[in-house]
Amino acid sequence: MNDFPKMLICLLPLLLPGVWTGCRQAPATQEASEDGKTETTEIVIEAEDFLASQGEVSVQTLPTGEQYVQSPPGDSWLAFEVEVPVAGRYRMELLAGAEAAGPYAWVEDYYDNQDGRTYNITGNMQLPLSGPEAAFGSVAKDGSPLNAGTHKVKLHLQAGPAKVDRIRLSLLRQHQLTPNHMTQNTSGKSWKVVWADEFEQDGMLDEEKWTYDIGNWGWGNNELQYYTERRKENARIENGNLIIEARKNDLGHAWTSARITTRGKVSFTYGKIEIRAKVPTGRGSWAAGWTLGDSYVDELSWPYCGEIDILESVGYETDDESGNGKAHASVHCGAYYFKLGNQPTSTLEVANMNQQYHTYALEWLPDGIRAFVDGQKYFEYTDTSTPLAWPFDKPQNLILNLAMGGGWGGAQGMDESLTSQQYIIDYVRVYELE
Repeated sequence: MNDFPKMLICLLPLLLPGVWTGCRQAPATQEASEDGKTETTEIVIEAEDFLASQGEVSVQTLPTGEQYVQSPPGDSWLAFEVEVPVAGRYRMELLAGAEAAGPYAWVEDYYDNQDGRTYNITGNMQLPLSGPEAAFGSVAKDGSPLNAGTHKVKLHLQAGPAKVDRIRLSLLRQHQLTPNHMTQNTSGKSWKVVWADEFEQDGMLDEEKWTYDIGNWGWGNNELQYYTERRKENARIENGNLIIEARKNDLGHAWTSARITTRGKVSFTYGKIEIRAKVPTGRGSWAAGWTLGDSYVDELSWPYCGEIDILESVGYETDDESGNGKAHASVHCGAYYFKLGNQPTSTLEVANMNQQYHTYALEWLPDGIRAFVDGQKYFEYTDTSTPLAWPFDKPQNLILNLAMGGGWGGAQGMDESLTSQQYIIDYVRVYELE
């Protein structure tokens, strides 16, 4: 509305918590910048300042002179150009309303990208109910990744009509550079452990090794869970295991869970990586142990940064009684990924995945990538011909997570009787040859 500037970007030192300098101070956005100072970042976009649109949208003016956008029945969108000053993970809050249940919104980033991709960085946001006098409610998603720079974004309004006041972006966590890169020796006759977490000490994670990813923006897959931080109900070390637990109807979210990464701590190039684990079997669960290129900042980074899936398991492929299911291994890169229809992947039948530990391993050498379960090789990728096909000569971070729903985990729906699921990891080890 007009009591805010049309585009408001504020960088406020938290050493001066009472300073407003013409803008609202963003909540819970305390992050250290590269120069060691702490900043608050908030970006406010007034809906009526859209640069392009689809559908018969109109700008309405209230008796007070304040303005908002009215969308028509059906689907429409508003396009904006947003300057993001700080790379990081953001809360995307929408002030909007609908007079009847049904309309929802989502935010698309880089709508002009060269690959023709659709980067949904919020997942669907159900619009709050409002009265005919243009009252607005608030709906938000946390954790949306945004690099510093200019972003061409669209606010998609589905199943309207709806009324939109503004979009507010608040920095939750500044992007963390990884200070320690380990390049493993790739010649020799035997494997030697060079980095590991054995999860022997009961309690919380070792934050010298791991960072928590946070939020519920859908993670590019329309997933249901909110990833929490430092919450034992979702991630804890117990009896020599890391337990990542997804919990239904928790903290006001459909699901909570945990996703931990070595980003910001340590990254790896080459070597052998082992994950010894038990995976859940519930329909809708999606357990993973994988690597992601350290150069990832936001969705435009992928798949060019590279990704290696050491273990993926979805519950609908696993028998609830026997625990027999499937392990998946894949790579993703600029030359090979789902949009091109040529993603390299393999599947292996594995017995008793939820009650018996299995060792899921990756051997990553300069001549290729190979995946194993309990020593049995079932995946190999050897195209090192171009940078698009082989970004795997650069550092990757380790990630462990348990998702619920989404494009793959929820492909056959959710078992509504589930209230929790557990992904149990005995250890994670990185080796080099000697």
